[in-house]
Amino acid sequence: MSYPGYPPTGYPPFPGYPPAGQESSFPPPGQYPYPSGFPPMGGGAYPPAPSGGYPGAGGFPASGGYPAPGGYPGAPQPGGAPSYPGGQGYGAPPSSASFSGYPQPPSQTYGGGPAQVPLPGGFPGGQIPSQYPGGQAPYPSQINTESFSSYPVFSPVSLDYSSEPAAMTQGTQGTIQPAANFDAMRDAEILRKAMKGFGTDEQAIVDVVASRSNDQRQKIKAAFKTMYGKDLIKDLKSELSGNMEELILALFMPPTYYDAWSLRNAMQGAGTQERVLIEILCTRTNQEIRDIIRCYQSEFGRDLEKDIRSDTSGHFERLLVSMCQGNRDENQSVNHQMAQEDAQRLYQAGEGRLGTDESCFNMILATRSFPQLKATMEAYSRMSNRDLLSSVGREFSGYVESGLKTILQCALNRPAFFAERLYNSMKGAGTDDSTLVRIVVSRSEIDLVQIKQMFTQMYQKTLGTMIASDTSGDYRKLLLAIVGQ
Repeated sequence: MSYPGYPPTGYPPFPGYPPAGQESSFPPPGQYPYPSGFPPMGGGAYPPAPSGGYPGAGGFPASGGYPAPGGYPGAPQPGGAPSYPGGQGYGAPPSSASFSGYPQPPSQTYGGGPAQVPLPGGFPGGQIPSQYPGGQAPYPSQINTESFSSYPVFSPVSLDYSSEPAAMTQGTQGTIQPAANFDAMRDAEILRKAMKGFGTDEQAIVDVVASRSNDQRQKIKAAFKTMYGKDLIKDLKSELSGNMEELILALFMPPTYYDAWSLRNAMQGAGTQERVLIEILCTRTNQEIRDIIRCYQSEFGRDLEKDIRSDTSGHFERLLVSMCQGNRDENQSVNHQMAQEDAQRLYQAGEGRLGTDESCFNMILATRSFPQLKATMEAYSRMSNRDLLSSVGREFSGYVESGLKTILQCALNRPAFFAERLYNSMKGAGTDDSTLVRIVVSRSEIDLVQIKQMFTQMYQKTLGTMIASDTSGDYRKLLLAIVGQ
């Protein structure tokens, strides 16, 4: 059965997104709440999550719905890693008639990898473990696709939950890698020359900034102060303006500080940018959220949860306060019995009754791990012949609907969620530059490669093409350099 209003292809849009360009932008030049010294952030690396591999699906028979081994580009070979076309990189995501337009992530991983010592810039090990113990694929593919011909079905085959935290595996999927033969003092000198005298050599700034990891940029900032007794950020601010300034300053903030700063900025002054709160709090890992809360307190002297309580209300406030706890289960094993029970409870709390029991949705979506939520969505589809995303759309409205959908979309395909946010920031008249900058910068060392692949699959054009047509000047050059065009 088809759901009215859904686009024939691609990811369903969030109802109620503010038109591009109306999310309030960064403070005007001169009012930038930039601290003089950042807390050391461990070089932008995300701490490894506790270990816990992905068990074989307990006793599920191999379903007839799986393609023959080796016939599906993303399918795990028994006991081994999936073979991606083109070797170590990520090939084009598989396309198949039965997935009617919903993008399949080339590889998606959630928390629980073995602790590894990160390489410079926070990229652990460089290898992505992706095998299921026992050589079994994780889920039986038993969703009846007939019942939602117009709404895409999500393939359980192409996902792999065996390595890093829910921030996605780091390393190979970022478009920015740490520069080899890095010399902070040499880079500081190049930046000083670019800003010295009359005019500014923006191209020299772009060349340095776009090809260094965040960790390396922190070292350049420290070297600059040591060598010249001046603050690099203040010098850059005096030389740049508008979107270019916003983008450069974002690139020089450590990732945790940038998230904390974005949240503070979203709640400062009149009005609240709820979309920013959702985008950050509903997509980060437990450890990232705890780090953000600590940074928010130390840098701004404020309690994030209190600020959220005073700026939001009702069920949306409760959802964000739940997210602030950073207590989502990150155990990677999936309990199919629990998925079945949760699906039943969600149905009875929503579609199966008059009115909605919001607290039941909040409890399940705020506590279950992302792989567990994905299994719950599949169980819900089998049980009710409806899909959970559209049920949430019917039962909720406004920002709480967007928040709950964001959690579910991240459980299904996190890069597709960010690809959609990027598309919405640029479609139509005007560009929501703050969202464009925030996503490109914050995902550049995590999963921007996959986001680009999803973007092309969902919108039949590349992210670089859309950025090029929506932006101009040095701002466009720097964005394209980060995206890797």
